[in-house]
Amino acid sequence: MQTNRFVIAGTGSGVGKTTFTIGLMAALQKRGHLVQGFKCGPDYIDPTYHTAVTGRPSRNIDSFMFSDEAVRDVVARASADADVAIIEGVMGFYDGKSPLDDKGSTADISVITDSPVILIVNAASMARSVAAIVKGFQTLSDKPNIVGVIVNQLGSDSHYTIVKTAIEQECKLPVLGYLKKNAAVDVPSRHLGLVPAIERGELNGFFDTLADLIEQGIAIDKLLAVTKTTKLAKVPSVFDDNEPTRAVIAVARDAAFNFYYEENLAILRARGAELKFFSPLANEPVPADAQGLYLGGGFPEEYMQKLATNTVANESVKAAIARGVVTLAECGGYMYLTEAITNTKGERVPMLGLIKGEAVMQTKLAALGYREIFGREGNFLLGADEEARGHEFHYSKYTGEQQPAYATKGRFGKKEEGYLTNTVVAGYTHFHFLSNPQLVDNWLAACEAVK
Repeated sequence: MQTNRFVIAGTGSGVGKTTFTIGLMAALQKRGHLVQGFKCGPDYIDPTYHTAVTGRPSRNIDSFMFSDEAVRDVVARASADADVAIIEGVMGFYDGKSPLDDKGSTADISVITDSPVILIVNAASMARSVAAIVKGFQTLSDKPNIVGVIVNQLGSDSHYTIVKTAIEQECKLPVLGYLKKNAAVDVPSRHLGLVPAIERGELNGFFDTLADLIEQGIAIDKLLAVTKTTKLAKVPSVFDDNEPTRAVIAVARDAAFNFYYEENLAILRARGAELKFFSPLANEPVPADAQGLYLGGGFPEEYMQKLATNTVANESVKAAIARGVVTLAECGGYMYLTEAITNTKGERVPMLGLIKGEAVMQTKLAALGYREIFGREGNFLLGADEEARGHEFHYSKYTGEQQPAYATKGRFGKKEEGYLTNTVVAGYTHFHFLSNPQLVDNWLAACEAVK
């Protein structure tokens, strides 16, 4: 069965992938298409925009953190009823885990999912040279299927004509349109990238502006014509389990804690977890019947004053952990459990004090990159001789008592990380459960033992 599924790739970060992606999603929605969004790599923030404009949860797909079969499975299931599936790339098209191959790159995802590619190029201050850039992306590998080009950051219509003529002659690819320099469509950013849509309030005007620009500058009908492909077949998977309820897991979800992979939540449900969401930022308590607690990442440092005064939420989290509720705290959730957060202005605000130490914000990155995760004895989630994969990205550093929950391996070697008790696993690394679904069973088994 034929469908539209394609990758929006860029020659590098900052060329306009996200602006173009959400603008095209908005334009297609206005035309009456059902659109499903995906994001290559571990990024949590871009998918919030996809979700806000399409009304459907966007999915992360990553060929390092989980298998090729799992990538295809996620795409097939999430897009089964969609008219158009749009996969937003990450960094430059060929940028992945290693400089020597495509593993973990947008190019790799395009091949795994058999998706045509639209390449975005920043054409500022260039003319014929843009064709040389596109030609290089065409010839580095013969596996990806680049079917069209979008040029961005153009100064005038005549500039577009020059660039289009050069690309189409030298690369034999259609140039499908362009976006001019336009400050009105800049997406605000801060230390972790794009501001989560959950914090932005009303976004309709922003989406409408982008949709209009896409309609004016992009040949949408031609783009849809060159990105026709076949639907991916659905296969048996971990999402089919549909087990009866084994445990209730409370999930913190608000502007301070919102970094969750959608598939993590889906696997938990499939394996028998009933998920109940609550908001520490709104001073909501942990649901009383929770046997597990999931404190995800986010921006607790942006809301630390408010979090510190939310005694109902704070006391309920402390009480839940004290009575043995089995807790996974990742990055922002880890920071929340410490004694305090100190921001870049030097302001120190007390947090829950369950971990003897504090998180200190820096103006420079503390850690960034994929992680291989190695479990240890006493870790309810990932025991000794068990492994998983995930990602780390934060500007804070933990200082204090060391009681490592696991070891991680990245570009700079292996290190011990986090904080461990019989019922708490906390650390900076974000786990992806598709890398090892056994850890979901481990967590639920531990939850079932909670009275």
